[in-house]
Amino acid sequence: MVPVPVVDLSRRTRRHAPAFAEVVERVTASGQVLLGPELTGLEDDLAVWSGRRHALGVASGAAAIQLILAGLGLGPGDEVLVPAFTAVPTAAAVCAVGATPVFVDVDASTAAVDPSSWAAARTARTRAIIVVHLYGRAAELPDIDLPVIEDAAQAHGALDPSARRGLAIAWSFYPTKNLGGIGDGGAVTTDDDALMATIRTLRVHGMTEQYVHVARSQNFRMSDLEAGWLRLVLPHLSADNDRRRAVTAAYRQAAPGLVWHADHPRHVHHLAVFRSAMRDETRRVLAEAGVSTAIHYPLALTHQPAYRALTRTACPQAEAWAAECVTVPCFAEMTDDEVSRVADALAALPGAAA
Repeated sequence: MVPVPVVDLSRRTRRHAPAFAEVVERVTASGQVLLGPELTGLEDDLAVWSGRRHALGVASGAAAIQLILAGLGLGPGDEVLVPAFTAVPTAAAVCAVGATPVFVDVDASTAAVDPSSWAAARTARTRAIIVVHLYGRAAELPDIDLPVIEDAAQAHGALDPSARRGLAIAWSFYPTKNLGGIGDGGAVTTDDDALMATIRTLRVHGMTEQYVHVARSQNFRMSDLEAGWLRLVLPHLSADNDRRRAVTAAYRQAAPGLVWHADHPRHVHHLAVFRSAMRDETRRVLAEAGVSTAIHYPLALTHQPAYRALTRTACPQAEAWAAECVTVPCFAEMTDDEVSRVADALAALPGAAA
């Protein structure tokens, strides 16, 4: 029996390959492979989709966060509050501008920082907060007099465009994301005119005109081929998110006793995650039933070798999430038979019944 994969990107690429061939032909024929019309078109599409005035395509989600921080003028001596349970690139982007990430513990149910917890972690050097919408669930934003940056790398479609939003939102289009590309890619969306103007300059070596550099920066461009792919798949995102919701609903109905990641009306289930105090045994049982699993993420930032020295306060909930989280298959191209197989395997786990 072929195991059900956690994700199978080949199904997405095969699904859109015929239409993408036309994009490739169009881009290669034009000769504009960087900063061309496909990128401009994607940025227009993303601005409308996100409900923000501005969107800028960049090289990755981490680059998006880094550019926002750099656009705010953050650097050595500044501190940025970051959830202790998130993918490393969130903190890496802070370090990339010379600032220091300060880790804040997360909630046992949502895996996000409780809005009331940010203020307690604030110091005289705190200059910004990064709220992470982990696993596809929209986190609540704090009401605080600091710039709030939203890391929406895993939350395409989860954020209400009409609701109060942070100063800027960073998006990742890494291939496994709900809106996944065919390579690395990211974007910044914001309503702040001045911030966007600065980031636009920083995206291309701090250059305002050919070989005239007004700021010190690197290359953070997105290719037009990547932009063309994303324009192609963006219209499918809503239906794909609905499929993810249906998949996870089947799992939760089959195994309501498992400790699932907290649900939300706009949850887009980038990852289907539950917690198990006996994770190794749980994964072994699921593997024997033909269900692949993964761990997102096995270490809290407080335990990451490169970041452990930055830890100031204990973050027990983040470390508990890292010790217990289990990711099961969830992607839009799953077959009904695969969903049933995973649901049946989950239902057979100890404690799965309500």
